[in-house]
Amino acid sequence: MFIRTTREVGLLVRDRRRALGITQAELAERVGASREWIRLLESGKPRLELGLTLRALTALGIALNAEFDAPPSQQAAAVSSPTNRRTRTRDRG
Repeated sequence: MFIRTTREVGLLVRDRRRALGITQAELAERVGASREWIRLLESGKPRLELGLTLRALTALGIALNAEFDAPPSQQAAAVSSPTNRRTRTRDRG
């Protein structure tokens, strides 16, 4: 699953919480946050504390997996080169 927006993070958190059968208050207690903070997370508020967000994901058993594209210098070269405008390099190493 690719997550691109805070709204998508919120939906993921809400869906997982509901699937586990726990309330916002129960999740808040596990995370060390308020129920209101959990509500804001689930609604996709973009400026929430990253540490609490990561604790919420962990509490729900959600693991993050980072996937990297080419380094920024290679991306810039691929985009600026007239012959490589559609080339997308991926670093799978």
